[in-house]
Amino acid sequence: MNAKPFLDTNIVVYAFGSGDPRCARAEQLLAAGGTVSVQVLGEFVNVSKRKLGREWQEIIAALAVIRALLGSPVAITARTHETAVALARRRNFAFYDAQIVASAIEARCDTVLSEDMQDGAKVGGVTIRNPFPAA
Repeated sequence: MNAKPFLDTNIVVYAFGSGDPRCARAEQLLAAGGTVSVQVLGEFVNVSKRKLGREWQEIIAALAVIRALLGSPVAITARTHETAVALARRRNFAFYDAQIVASAIEARCDTVLSEDMQDGAKVGGVTIRNPFPAA
């Protein structure tokens, strides 16, 4: 298994944010390394542009930092999609959450860090952890 965790989009978004108590923790997680998929990068771009109103130059610079820290993202393949559909159906996950878990399974990660899924859930050898414990 891959000891580096799979980082969900929310971790990456918070790492480039400010004014939220989760930002500092997310920066630490990103700096420690991990794995992301093309989906995570795409969602990061979408949130950065549409919800946060960032300029393209800032988004592109952030993507360069992410790739420098984490390396190449995991591709989303037909197999990833099929696994995600099966997980969404069997586990009642939202589809894009299932695709995150499917990508983590394919990358052989043992942990997915996300605040959007059930903390402690185990799926296909992957444990979901919320890195932002409630205060």
